[in-house]
Amino acid sequence: MRKVISTKNAPATIGPYSQAIEVSNMIFVSGQLPINPKTGNIESEDVAGQTRQSFNNLKAILAEAGCSIDNVVKTTVFLADMSLFGEMNEVYGNQFSCDFPARSAFAVKSLPKGALVEIEAIAVK
Repeated sequence: MRKVISTKNAPATIGPYSQAIEVSNMIFVSGQLPINPKTGNIESEDVAGQTRQSFNNLKAILAEAGCSIDNVVKTTVFLADMSLFGEMNEVYGNQFSCDFPARSAFAVKSLPKGALVEIEAIAVK
């Protein structure tokens, strides 16, 4: 059985996908752009601020699913340029209060809405 997870505390999807899907005890969170859900805009121009907003969105979706960032076991980070990795990584490292999840990070040609970062996650309840 699968369940769609959706919250107004994270940006609405900008395409034909769900914010997250729960299957058994696993939560698959779609990539989160650094969009402020209240304004619908990317408000920060730097990767640190955008990384924080992407994590705020992830945390809101995870909360709706009944878990937290500490339930995350895997993330994938998409960057507009690998030169942004260090700044993103500093913010990333401050998001978790327990062991870090597994992670992959990639530079991509471009991200939707001109974002510098997008983060997706898999969590286990």
